Amino acid sequence: MSEEEPTPPRTGFSGSQLAFAVFITILVTAGASFWLYRTYINPAQFKPVTLSSHEQTRLDVKLQQLGVNPRELLPNAKRKDQVDADGRLVPEQYEENPEKRDIHLSERELNALVASNPSLASRFAIDLSDDLASAKLLIPVDPDMPVMGGRTLRVNAGVELAYRDDRPIVKLRGVSIMGVPVPNAWLGNLKNVDLVDQFGTGPGFWNSFAAGVALIEIEDGQLHIKLKE
Repeated sequence: MSEEEPTPPRTGFSGSQLAFAVFITILVTAGASFWLYRTYINPAQFKPVTLSSHEQTRLDVKLQQLGVNPRELLPNAKRKDQVDADGRLVPEQYEENPEKRDIHLSERELNALVASNPSLASRFAIDLSDDLASAKLLIPVDPDMPVMGGRTLRVNAGVELAYRDDRPIVKLRGVSIMGVPVPNAWLGNLKNVDLVDQFGTGPGFWNSFAAGVALIEIEDGQLHIKLKE
C-alpha cells in the first residue's frame, strides 16, 4: 500500500485576505487624497488664536509699554484719545521710556495680534522655535488664472533670527509653495545667507538695523528683541 503524497502548503492570499487588502488600500488612498487636497490643493483656513482673559491682560500691558493702545487694534477702532472733538490731532509731550526698548512677545501673542486683523486672521500664522521664525500664508488665486485659478496657494517660509558675536543674524532658511521648496536661484541665491553680514557692511537698511539692535533671540516660543538707545 503506497503512502499518499503530502498536500503542498497553500501560498498566496485567500479570497477574504485579498478583499481585506483591497479595502485597506482603498482607505489609505482615499485618506492620502483627502490630505493632499486639504493640505495643498484647497487648504483649510487657519483657526485664529484666542487668548484667555489672563493672557490678553498680559499682552495689553506689553502693548501699552510699547505705546500701543490695545483698543486701536480692534476692527473699526477709532482713536478717540488721539484726536479732539474737531478731529484734529491732540498734541503730546515727547518722552522716552527705556522699558519700551525691551520687547517680549510669545508665539500665541503674535498670532493673537495677527488675528486682530480680520483679513489675516484665517490666512496667516507664525511659529516660533529656537532661533527660527516660521510663517504660513494662504493666498487665494484669481479665478481667471490658468490651472490654479480659484484655488488657494499654501506658502511656508522660515527665517533664522539670532544674536551672536555682538550683532544680529538674519538668514532666510527657505520658502515652499504647495509643499515644494522654491529653488535658491529663484530667491536671489539668498537662502542660508546672513543678510546682515552680506549687506550690512555699507550704508543702508541692514547696516542701520544691526546698529540699532542690542539683542534678538527666539527660544521656547518666545521672541525677545532689545533695542539700543
